[in-house]
Amino acid sequence: MIKIWIRQLVFSRRRCCRFPTETVYGIGADATNASAVDKVFAAKNRPHDNPLIVTVSGPEMVDRFAKVDARAKKLMQTFWPGSLTLLLPLVDDQVLPKNVTAGLNTAAFRNPDSKVTRQLITLLNNPIVGPSANLSTKPSPTTAAHVLHDMDGRIDAVIDDGPSRVGVESTIVDLSVADPAILRPGAVSADQIAQVIGQKVIDPTSPIALSASSAPKAPGMKYRHYAPSKPVVIFDPLDKQELKDRLNETDAVVAYEQLLYFFGLPAYNSWSLGATPQTAAEELFSALRAFDDRQGIERIFVQSLAKKGIGEAYMNRLEKSAGGQHLSIQ
Repeated sequence: MIKIWIRQLVFSRRRCCRFPTETVYGIGADATNASAVDKVFAAKNRPHDNPLIVTVSGPEMVDRFAKVDARAKKLMQTFWPGSLTLLLPLVDDQVLPKNVTAGLNTAAFRNPDSKVTRQLITLLNNPIVGPSANLSTKPSPTTAAHVLHDMDGRIDAVIDDGPSRVGVESTIVDLSVADPAILRPGAVSADQIAQVIGQKVIDPTSPIALSASSAPKAPGMKYRHYAPSKPVVIFDPLDKQELKDRLNETDAVVAYEQLLYFFGLPAYNSWSLGATPQTAAEELFSALRAFDDRQGIERIFVQSLAKKGIGEAYMNRLEKSAGGQHLSIQ
């Protein structure tokens, strides 16, 4: 039944749709159709110099568009389908529309761990662009309800396949250069990539400077991201007493379950991140979205994590959500 419905969506309507992945929900359109891709930019209010990820059904589809070296092949074999995006040089500058690549000679390719989405791409027989299905700069959606919150009236359809399992966007590694670098941290770490390709990968915490006029090589590098309209403040668990002394009834706290007990806040003002970095990554965007909509909440305090493993991705998204604002201890 779902196969028939997806076929009708892809071949009859030929519009962009919202689709599930294991990371966050994406907004999709035929990556080879410039006018369809323009609808994605319009729906998201996304700047046109921000390139889009090209989502494929498998490694064989990448060969139509990009130069795939031995490193890329090893990473595909190890991590695909999954939360790893590969930035690769294109076979030529005409193979994808300019609004997909932002005019660059590279594109980022991903093969998601979602059977529904891979089926959608297989039926289309073309890759689809796949930015997160939220208004630009807002927290990414991890459920179909989040998508409708931002996109109702802007979209044609939503494919609901339940909550995302990972909760933060995929790792992006740049393989268009001799020395690979992480452009966006995610569930797959730099160490894991280095072990597979037998080559050092530049640390994801290394600063990547972009001038105001230059196009970023991958999503999430230049523009404000993941931010609710209310202020977000990052706090270190070691400063829990200082924070507790400052909290008032208009503040919300997002933290590990055990740490929430210490603050003794009502359920309305608290959101559990579970007990591990993995569950924290799964819950972060849901928490930010929930408190952004909750009446009477004016500030959102969110626990920091160690920048290890998926904690690196969690902190990358949190720092951008907070605009770098941390609890100040005098």
